[in-house]
Amino acid sequence: MTSPSSIPARAEMAAFLRSCRERLQPAEVGLPTTARRRTPGLRREEVCHLAGVGLAWYTWLEQAREIEVSAHFLDRIAQALKLDATERAHLFTLAHNRPPPIVPGPSLAVTPHLRRMLDAVTGPAYLATASMHLIAWNDALSAVFGDLSVLAPEDRNMLWLVFASPAHRAAIPQWETDARAMLARFRVEFGRHRDDPVFLALIERLQAASPEFRQWWPDHNVSMRTDRAKRFEVRGVGRMELEQSSFMVEESPDMRLVVYAPVDAQSARKVKLLQRRWNERDAQHLGSAHR
Repeated sequence: MTSPSSIPARAEMAAFLRSCRERLQPAEVGLPTTARRRTPGLRREEVCHLAGVGLAWYTWLEQAREIEVSAHFLDRIAQALKLDATERAHLFTLAHNRPPPIVPGPSLAVTPHLRRMLDAVTGPAYLATASMHLIAWNDALSAVFGDLSVLAPEDRNMLWLVFASPAHRAAIPQWETDARAMLARFRVEFGRHRDDPVFLALIERLQAASPEFRQWWPDHNVSMRTDRAKRFEVRGVGRMELEQSSFMVEESPDMRLVVYAPVDAQSARKVKLLQRRWNERDAQHLGSAHR
């Protein structure tokens, strides 16, 4: 008996495609249901008709032949078979040994469970789009970096704040190093979203607002490193060191969870002090509103 670990990826992909095809009923894709069908689900030629691909190539895939197919071909097959996001990613992994190109989700809404998760993070944290636009953040972030809710919505972007906000720029002692690193990460994301009007509009704004951005943008530097500790100079407590970690939100591939963790005990105490002051300020405002 062949162990699962020894099954080649092509054979696994062939079996996966057959399984998806056989469980999809003709009525689900708008095809008439006939009384005589020798195979369950759809026929190969029906899948090819729906996908707009050649029968020979698709047949060879189901026969586990070593052929090279494009991402476009696989996407057409995934659509024809009505694969969900997880199934589509699995197909690309088996065919190309890598995940598929990111398809932006229909919405970047902050669901209640994401809001609860964000509030449960003890350190500064936020949710952002691939273009680094902030869509939600916790009180700890406001306590350390200032109240982002008072900013214009189009300015709630980490790249914009670093390059075009004097207050945020002044809080970063190693500004050039950190700004270049952030720009290099943004460049990676831009490579995946080259035609996105949100990215293009932000780049245009930054080119008009920041001479450093205009100078560095043509360099095409790319990097995804986020493991270096960052220093911040915060009024009232002085300098602190925080490590930044970024995580992709599984149900929304274009959303990122970014968390800052204090590097040492002194920085942790300063973060807690700022949070306490922020909570006291909120309590005072709430008390004034009820008078």
